[in-house]
Amino acid sequence: MEKIRKGDEVIVLTGRDKNRRGTVVQRVDADHVVVEGINIVKKHTRPNPMLGTPGGIIEKSMPIHISNVAIFNPATGKGDRVGIKLEDDGRKVRVYRSSGEPVGAKA
Repeated sequence: MEKIRKGDEVIVLTGRDKNRRGTVVQRVDADHVVVEGINIVKKHTRPNPMLGTPGGIIEKSMPIHISNVAIFNPATGKGDRVGIKLEDDGRKVRVYRSSGEPVGAKA
């Protein structure tokens, strides 16, 4: 079970974007995620008249390693680790390690 999923709000733990928050836009592979507004780079693109795309410098979000982000716990206002708890009916539920509350539960 994936501990960090698309749509989760995460906080960056290390690097130049440390302590910034964003939403996971995409899981690139098992170890990398793309977070909205985090790890922005400038990419030089060549114009392609066949596709109608202009050239220039664009900014895009690049993947960041999953070990450098932690899921944001709104109750504590900090990043938190995620554990997996087995429900009585056999379902697996993601929970915050600090409090044991389910991830995404509305307070």
